[in-house]
Amino acid sequence: MDAKVLIESFAEFAKSKNVDRPTMIRILEDVFRAMIRKKFETDENFDVTINADKGDLEILRIREIVDDNSEDIWDFDKISLTEAQKIEPDFEVGEDVYEKIELEEFGRRAVMMARQTLIQKIKDLEKDLLFNQYEELVGEIISAEVYQILGRETLLIDGEGNELILPKGEQISKDRFRKGDAVRAIVHKVEMVNGNPRIILSRTSPIFLERLFENEVPEVFDGLITIRKIVREPGERAKVAVESYDDRIDPVGACVGMKGSRIHAIVRELQNENIDVINYTDNLDLYVSRALSPAKVSSLTIDKDNKRISVYLKPDQVSMAIGKGGFNIRLASRLVGFEIDVFRELNDYEEEDVDLEEFGDEIDNWVIDELKKTGLDTAKSVLSLTKEDLLRRTELEEETIDEIFRILKQEFEQ
Repeated sequence: MDAKVLIESFAEFAKSKNVDRPTMIRILEDVFRAMIRKKFETDENFDVTINADKGDLEILRIREIVDDNSEDIWDFDKISLTEAQKIEPDFEVGEDVYEKIELEEFGRRAVMMARQTLIQKIKDLEKDLLFNQYEELVGEIISAEVYQILGRETLLIDGEGNELILPKGEQISKDRFRKGDAVRAIVHKVEMVNGNPRIILSRTSPIFLERLFENEVPEVFDGLITIRKIVREPGERAKVAVESYDDRIDPVGACVGMKGSRIHAIVRELQNENIDVINYTDNLDLYVSRALSPAKVSSLTIDKDNKRISVYLKPDQVSMAIGKGGFNIRLASRLVGFEIDVFRELNDYEEEDVDLEEFGDEIDNWVIDELKKTGLDTAKSVLSLTKEDLLRRTELEEETIDEIFRILKQEFEQ
C-alpha cells in the first residue's frame, strides 16, 4: 500500500466520522512519526509534510555533514562526508542533507500496522468526542428511539446511531416501551467503562420533571418563575414548590395553565403522575400546610432542634394528609426538610379514647411507631379500620395486626 492510498483511505474514513481537518492531519503525523521512531529510534531530525486532499506524504531526514574522522559521526543528526557524497557528489562538510524517505522503506508490515493504528485512533477519538458531547448534555432532555429491551435496561439510539442506556431503576414503573418508540429522558450521567462511553438516561430524576416544566411553561424557561424544589415518587406523585418575584404573576396558575393545559402535558409524559404545584414561602407554618395539600391542617407545632413537625388535623383529613401508600406525607416531609408526624384532633367523644402509648407494656414500641406513621395514635382510630386497611397502610404482618386488635378490643370490653 503506497502513501497516497493509505492517506486517501484514512481521510475518507475520518470524514465519515466527522473528524475535522486539523485533527485528521495531527493523527496522521503522530502515526508516521511513531513509525519513524521505531525504525530510526528518534524523529527529532525528521520533517513530515502531509497533504490529505491529494494523498501526498513527504518524509525528510535532515542531517549535518561532518568529516569522516569527526567524533560526532555517530550522532543521529550527523552524516559522514563519504556517506553524504553517495547521495550527492558535490556535498561539503557543514552542509545539511535532506534525504527523502519513502514509505516503502518502513516495510509492508509497518505500513499495515500504521493503517490499523490510524483507524483505531479515529475510533478512540470518536469515543472521546461522544463522551464530551454527552457530558455537556447532563441534566438536559433528549429524545431517542428504543431498539432493544433487556431485563435490566432498555437500549436506545440517538439520531446519530449512538447507544444510550435507560436502566430499569431510572424508568417510571408504569413505562412500557416497544421497539421503535420515541422516548424522552434526561442525560443522567456519562462514564467511561473499559474505554467506552456509557451514557445513562433517567425518567425518574427530579431534574427530568424540572426540564419538562421549562419546556411547557414559558415563564419558567424565561426565569420569571423559579422552581425552588421538586420531590417525586416517580409515576405516583410529585410536589413542586414554585416562586415568582413578579407580583403580577401567579406562579401556580402559570404552571398549571388554562384548564390545566400545561400541567396535563407533563402528567401524560410521566404516566399520569399526580403533580401538586405549591407556592413557596419562607413562612414554615404556611409552607407545611401547603405541602400537605389537599389536606387541611388545623394546627401544628415545630421542633426545629429535632427537625420534626407535629400536625393536627380533623379525622376526615388524616387519610388525605397521608395519601395513598403514604406518598403525600413522605413527599411533604422531603419538600419542607422536616419529619412530619400526623395526629388527629380529638372531639368530646374521642376524649374517651386511649392513646396507643398506654399499651406500651403489651404492644412493642416499634409496632406503635409504625401505626403512628400512618396517623393512628389512639386505640379507636386503629379499631375503626379493617385488617385489610392496616395491611395496606402499614408494613405489619397479619399475625401482628390480629394481636393488636385483640389487645385493643379487650381494653374497651373491660
